[in-house]
Amino acid sequence: MVPLLVGLTTALALLLVVFALFGGPRLANRLERYAAQRPGAYADDSPDSGPRALLERVVRGLLGSRVARSVGRHAEGRGWSGRIARDLARADVALRPGEWMLVRSALAGGLPALMLLLSPVGGVLGSPLAPVLGLVIGLVGPRLWLRRRQARRLKEFNAVLADTITLLANSLRAGSSFLQSIELVVDEARPPVSTEFARVIRDVNIGLPLDEAMVAMQRRVGSDDLDLMATAISIHHSVGGNLADILDTIALTIRERVRIKGEIRVLTAQQRLSGYVVGGLPIAIVGLLALISPRYLAPMFEQPPTLIGLPAGVVMLAFGGLMMAIGFSLIRRVVDIAV
Repeated sequence: MVPLLVGLTTALALLLVVFALFGGPRLANRLERYAAQRPGAYADDSPDSGPRALLERVVRGLLGSRVARSVGRHAEGRGWSGRIARDLARADVALRPGEWMLVRSALAGGLPALMLLLSPVGGVLGSPLAPVLGLVIGLVGPRLWLRRRQARRLKEFNAVLADTITLLANSLRAGSSFLQSIELVVDEARPPVSTEFARVIRDVNIGLPLDEAMVAMQRRVGSDDLDLMATAISIHHSVGGNLADILDTIALTIRERVRIKGEIRVLTAQQRLSGYVVGGLPIAIVGLLALISPRYLAPMFEQPPTLIGLPAGVVMLAFGGLMMAIGFSLIRRVVDIAV
């Protein structure tokens, strides 16, 4: 009788959790999902199916739940909320600061829990430091992923910015207004340029001045080249002048910067390759030894000897990996020349 009551109570608790996560007003959920999407993306318009679509629907349902909305309300108005919103916008991640913190908290709590569940397997997973490692990965991993996504999007934006500015200048010479020229860019360019200029048009349509809309785009993108363009447009709206010629000069400057960056990249190719060798060669050797002779590395994972409760070999590997990471980062800093 007691096991039956425990089972019924557990089932009722699970039903209440599911209702709390996915229940609530349907209209509010749809509006919040629409506000978090990219322009032109609608969650309910696509009949896609499959594991990926199912996972996306589950994630959208969780982020649109009452728990996520409550976290988002508490996050609004905080000092760190604006910085996180800027980073998410630069990475083109359609999440609010509260939702992003919820995802990071779930990873930071889920990975240590997974390590604890796998601890009976033994070995390194059975170490008391394994949950700590999971916590570090859960905290640092999303931040590294966000920075990598920001860098890739910024590189794609800067690669076509000069051609975009030339297109704007030619459209202005043809007699179009600046907003009409921006609409031409939205039609002709490819993301992320078309996406950002479409947001400028939307901001202007809801009443934001054009120069402020351009400054807002520069804050979202974080491009120094775009800052030149936004500053020139702001000055032009204040004092006037031939904007087409100014844009041509900015486009020429950007092309020269891209050319110089390419030359620097060629000249520092050997040093960057040295960094990859320093970081990858020891890992490749360990993997090759593990394939050729699996028992060769076994003494490193056996006890005794021990250090801080771990096999001494594991501590040595961790220390070696830390030194490799420091060396790789130092080499990257040396060859990272700002233009």
